[in-house]
Amino acid sequence: MKNKLLIIGASGHGKVVADIALKMNKWESISFLDDNQNLKSSMGIDVIGTTKDVHKFIDSHDVIVGIGNNSTREKIQNMLEKLGASIPVLIHPSAIIGNDVEIGIGTVVMAGVVINCCTKIGRGCIINTSATIDHDNIIEDFVHISPGAHLAGTVKVGKGSWLGIGSVVSNNINISSGCILGAGAVVVKDIVEPGTYVGVPVRRI
Repeated sequence: MKNKLLIIGASGHGKVVADIALKMNKWESISFLDDNQNLKSSMGIDVIGTTKDVHKFIDSHDVIVGIGNNSTREKIQNMLEKLGASIPVLIHPSAIIGNDVEIGIGTVVMAGVVINCCTKIGRGCIINTSATIDHDNIIEDFVHISPGAHLAGTVKVGKGSWLGIGSVVSNNINISSGCILGAGAVVVKDIVEPGTYVGVPVRRI
């Protein structure tokens, strides 16, 4: 871990990542990279270049991707890993993390989150505000669990899926990679193929 943090993306999600980093109080300085060249600062934090400049900071900074889009975040994080970047995990101080929880690099855990014991969270995930993930879950890489989503025990969520705000997943459920769950969706049986699912219980649209 280095004493400087660089966040790629200075918009909405990047701001929340910066806020968590500030509250963690582990870095002497925090900066942004953003591809909007007209943006000079965000939250009073300087934007010091674009994504193409990241190689200049690899040796001196921890680097994390603050972009909400799963596929974009995956693309940039994969690039960072190939460059040998030091990629931290950011966890808001108010989050509750159980015993034997594994959290992959580049994942951000936001305020009010509860992750119960023996759960595995992959690389580059977003576990958003006040989401709950119960015991023995497997959340694969680059998943976004939206604010207020609730996953019961022994749930598996496939790579790159996005679970919408307030969605609910019953216990012992498997969700395919590449799925989108709409706001308030309720999942009571396995979702076996990628797609967009909405409703109570969910149906594919």
